[in-house]
Amino acid sequence: MQDLDPIETKEWVDSLESVVENEGEERAQYLMTRMGEWATRNGVKLPYSINTPYRNTIPLTEEPPLPGDMFMERRIRSLVRWNAMAMVVRANRKDPDLGGHIGSFASSATLYDVGFNYFFKGPTEEHGGDLVFFQGHTAPGIYARAFIEGRLTEEQLDNYRQEVGGKGLSSYPHPWLMPDFWQFPTVSMGLGPIQAIYQARFMKYLEHRGFITPGKQKVWCFIGDGETDEPETLGAISLAGREKLDNLIFVINCNLQRLDGPVRGNGKIIQELEGVFRGAGWNVNKVIWGRLWDPLFAKDKDGLLQRRMEEVVDGDYQNYKAKDGAFVRKHFFGAYPELLDMVKDMSDDDIWALNRGGHDPFKVYAAYHQAVNHVGQPTVILAKTIKGYGILGTAGQNTAHNDKKLTDAVIKNFRDKFDVPVSDKDIGNIPFFRPDEDSPEIKYIRARREALGGYVPSRRTKSISIPTPSLDTLKAILDGSGDREISTTMSFVRILAHLVKDKDLGSRIVPIVPDEARTFGMEGMFRQLGIYSSVGQLYEPVDKDQVMFYREDKKGQILEEGINEAGAMSSWIAAGTSYSTHNQPMLPFYVFYSMFGFQRIGDLAWAAGDSRAHGFLIGGTSGRTTLNGEGLQHEDGHSHILAGTIPNCRSYDPTYAYELAVIIRQGIKEMVEEGKSIFYYLTVLNENYIQPALPKTKGVEEAIVKGMYLLEADKSKSKQRVQLLGAGSILREVRAAAEILRKEFKVAADVWSVPSFNELRRDGLEVERWNRLHPTAKPKKAYITECLEKAQGPVIASTDYMKLLADQVRQWVPTDYKVLGTDGFGRSDSRANLRNFFEVDRHWIVVAALEALAARGEIKPKVVADAIKQFGIDPEKTNPLDC
Repeated sequence: MQDLDPIETKEWVDSLESVVENEGEERAQYLMTRMGEWATRNGVKLPYSINTPYRNTIPLTEEPPLPGDMFMERRIRSLVRWNAMAMVVRANRKDPDLGGHIGSFASSATLYDVGFNYFFKGPTEEHGGDLVFFQGHTAPGIYARAFIEGRLTEEQLDNYRQEVGGKGLSSYPHPWLMPDFWQFPTVSMGLGPIQAIYQARFMKYLEHRGFITPGKQKVWCFIGDGETDEPETLGAISLAGREKLDNLIFVINCNLQRLDGPVRGNGKIIQELEGVFRGAGWNVNKVIWGRLWDPLFAKDKDGLLQRRMEEVVDGDYQNYKAKDGAFVRKHFFGAYPELLDMVKDMSDDDIWALNRGGHDPFKVYAAYHQAVNHVGQPTVILAKTIKGYGILGTAGQNTAHNDKKLTDAVIKNFRDKFDVPVSDKDIGNIPFFRPDEDSPEIKYIRARREALGGYVPSRRTKSISIPTPSLDTLKAILDGSGDREISTTMSFVRILAHLVKDKDLGSRIVPIVPDEARTFGMEGMFRQLGIYSSVGQLYEPVDKDQVMFYREDKKGQILEEGINEAGAMSSWIAAGTSYSTHNQPMLPFYVFYSMFGFQRIGDLAWAAGDSRAHGFLIGGTSGRTTLNGEGLQHEDGHSHILAGTIPNCRSYDPTYAYELAVIIRQGIKEMVEEGKSIFYYLTVLNENYIQPALPKTKGVEEAIVKGMYLLEADKSKSKQRVQLLGAGSILREVRAAAEILRKEFKVAADVWSVPSFNELRRDGLEVERWNRLHPTAKPKKAYITECLEKAQGPVIASTDYMKLLADQVRQWVPTDYKVLGTDGFGRSDSRANLRNFFEVDRHWIVVAALEALAARGEIKPKVVADAIKQFGIDPEKTNPLDC
């Protein structure tokens, strides 16, 4: 727009300046808001911008002073930089395949240093300390600081990325590998930010429910600007704004580069992110320019310098810091004669020294100070830095992310730049350096951490033990449903209803649903437990006159996450790690369509295992043929395969309510009473049938947990006999097949319920390994082998999952073994038609059993052919795998 009346414009600006000076910012904001309202009412189109100028949010006049010893802190920061670099370079000189990253921490060292010195609270008896999600690629710098603090040894640093011997350090933050050090796994891009948001929300949940003291802790999340392209990074920021999570601080290291090149070479990533976060209701604090720019800003009376900063795109900003001062003078300031005149008294070295905000502790401190004191909004700090800062030939280069092999000349230059006390003769060895124990540096760094409550990062490995409810608590479930037909989903809801009443455990249960509570029959808990809301319920629910009305409450126990599986899983992880982060063991039950579990959020499930989370994942409407009307995208035939890929996930596919009750109680005992680093995945069905009582067989409860037990022992004296194994929805088809075999083919059939083929495999692998390592000892037997070794006849296993699920125990089955499963894409139809289509119904099971007997010569092949004809099976039917 052209200014048609500069004098009038100046009068308006002067008036606004007068209001700010005499009446404050709030009055000025009020007047601007009223003017905007008037313009809107009268049809005046206002210029729209969600961005502020490309400069620091906090003006120089409002910066709080840095309270510490800046010279001491620079010395410590320089030593941390050196040791981080040395760790990576030494490792790669030892073995070039080890890898590692120098450039990311080099760009963010100041961002972390200011946090460690002034803001990151350590755990105390009063609170659990701040939760800090460290950017994964900066791990060497965090190790380097811990070394200076005396928490890690030189031997550990020298074994960076060499963990097998037990003395090394993990490549990235991994609680599974370093359980007393790292709190959160973050290096799978995007998972740190979404988990941080839900950790902050769960912290508010615990505060509102009285489990922790309000306002004592913050959640810090350090992110790379390239990481913001991941959907998980920005996908949940609107929740943080909506919930007013002022306990959450994002620090985005905007070094303008990702692995291959610029993040936004043709634009400005800082401005883009400012718009995104401001639009989501966040407090945005930009830290773009260091204090050496302040004198130039003071000279910029007509705003030309600011205009030039707005014009330049990130690709050029990267280039400026990859070249030298003369290049910057010519290409940045040289765009306008007035700007060249502004820097005429500055040397090229002076221009080169003009620093970026993320490398200036004064600017970073001001931003952090504002963030921790800001109320009512989450804060994002957008800090501009240089990737590979301080490393000759690397800083600002596209290759900076992958540089890990530095020459002695580059290392010497690094030493000189940061004044590290290493002699020329030792440069080639790249020695680690730690000041003497009684040195001022060690005293200072320890004093800073003592003032903040303790060391960060650190992770609590043990928490209080919660007693496991007696199995008698679930007697109503164990006794069966009588004549009433109910699903295992409804049985699960009844189990949960009993558990939430337990005096020790009940209040610690956290039901989590992604907008499917009514589907799973959980709406009765809305009124009983309430749905958590940070503001309570500000409206009258439309169903208020109903018994099970939708009740939101500040102290609500249920987390209703909407149609958001990633968010629900992040809430589950936050609850499941609460024993560590807050010393408050909570037990989350996350209930979802099984198809939208591991397949949808597999990376978060892996992170849950790494995080040592506790809790139950409940896959509803499970199995390829159970959710009969929904079709291909909804019918799950592989979630147990995926669950089996996570080492500390215990997965079960129970058929009956009593199995479910026994397994859930066992999980509670292992997780919240014994504190084992495992979690459970259970699948439940929406198919209604009579739920039998727990068998009276001795040891049946232990057998259920182990994964297999004899459900029907055929007492007939038939010469032919088969062993039928089944799980989940197909076990009832197996039992029906057994009846057909007995009555129509005079074949005896024993029926085994197999709640967990995955657990049978786990046991088999453990036994196999033990036998291999103890060749002179009496061999052990796998549990499935013990079950079947005295049983007569071939074994046929049938499930509602891919054949691979049951096939994975083949090597421990001591006889002929046939497997039926539901390989292929699902489709819509009745359960009966689907089970016939996927060849897992009672008739297909009978045919498989007869085929196995014929292969052994116990019956003639014609018997099998007659059965195929009798059941109307088309021998030329297309394989469902190919349909």
